[in-house]
Formats: sequence, structure tokens, C-alpha cells
Amino acid sequence: MARVLVVDDDRTVREVVVSYLRAHQHDVVDVDNGEAALRAVRDAPVDLVVLDLMLPGIDGLEVCRRIREVADTPVVMLTALGEETDRVMGLEVGADDYVTKPFSPRELALRVDSVLRRSGAPPANRRIVDRDLVVDEAARTAYRGGEPLALTVREFDLLRFLLARPDIAFSRDDLLRQVWGWSIGDQSTVTVHVRRLREKVEPDPTRPERLLTVWGVGYLWKGGS
Repeated sequence: MARVLVVDDDRTVREVVVSYLRAHQHDVVDVDNGEAALRAVRDAPVDLVVLDLMLPGIDGLEVCRRIREVADTPVVMLTALGEETDRVMGLEVGADDYVTKPFSPRELALRVDSVLRRSGAPPANRRIVDRDLVVDEAARTAYRGGEPLALTVREFDLLRFLLARPDIAFSRDDLLRQVWGWSIGDQSTVTVHVRRLREKVEPDPTRPERLLTVWGVGYLWKGGS
């Protein structure tokens, strides 16, 4: 059972989401504004936050940003249908996933379960080493030059996937299917995560040497010794 915080100022949406998540055997608490969300995260640790973008007072983007300053708690963001800019901004500040409104509560519950599995279930006990990068799959930690990298759940999954398959080009559709587990989805999700990952693993993100763009195809990890 995971402890999930639901943040939305629409009471009806909260009630539906809480009901579905509890049906999935989660311990759920809910609040209706950003200030209350930050207090809830500070007062009692949660395993995941379902966070609406449009909130009174402190909006969802700022709530996500502040959570990311102190914890790597997974965040699934709720955004308005068609607002691609808002979705991208949510991913930029560290959201792990998003669901667009109007949404299927069942889909949201499945997305929450997927993110929780990725963040909590340890894979095979294996370390992947590439130059100064070390990824510990069991501990779900990554280091560069001996210093820990602050990665979101999806950033870690993307890094692990590419490191384990050096010098192979993957399209954004490939990555959506194999890293996110989505059969369909917004390809800008991959673009944003690649950009954020480059900022953390490249000596100079403006001139990448590891996580490369293959024009007309997608991305690959350039293996090193």
C-alpha cells in the first residue's frame, strides 16, 4: 500500500480520484490548494503526489518545483487538455508523468501504479558503469564522478534503459513504449526528459557527447570505455 497525496481544487475531481486510488489499495489523503499540499508533504512523507496544475494561490508548477527541492517523491500532474506548453513546463520542473483533463479515473490509477512500481520495485541487482557514470539498478541511484545525481523516476528509467543499450538509436515512440510503457502519448514528453537528463550527465549539455540526437531517428547513448 502506498501513501498518495491528491491535490486538486475541484471537489468532485478529488472525490473521484480518491475513490479510484483507494480501490487500488492505496492510502490516500487529499487537499485543495498548493499551500496545504506543501504542508502535507512536509508533515508526513508520501510515496506519490497527484497534482493539479491550476491551483489557487501557489500553482501546481511551483508546488512541484518546491517538492523537487527537498525530495524525489514521484509527481503525476493533471493538466488541461490541449495545453502542451503547460505539460512541457510540468515535465521541466520535475513531474514524472501527466494525465490530461478530462481523464479516465481508471487510466490515472493505472498511471499511478506504473510510476509507483518504477520508483519502488528494485530490478535485478546490477551496476552499469560508463566512464564516470555509475547506475545502481537495485538501489535506483546514479552517480557522476562520485557525486549523486538528482534524477526523477522517469529520468532514472531513461538513463538506465539507454546505458544498457549503447550505440543503438531509439525513436521517441520506441522510448515511450519501452521506458514509459505507453502505446500512445505525447512525444514532447521524451524530448523534455532527454533535455533534462543531458543537463545532469553531459559535461556540456549544449554540446552533448553521450546522449546524442540521431536526426530523423531519435536518440542514442554513445558508449564509452
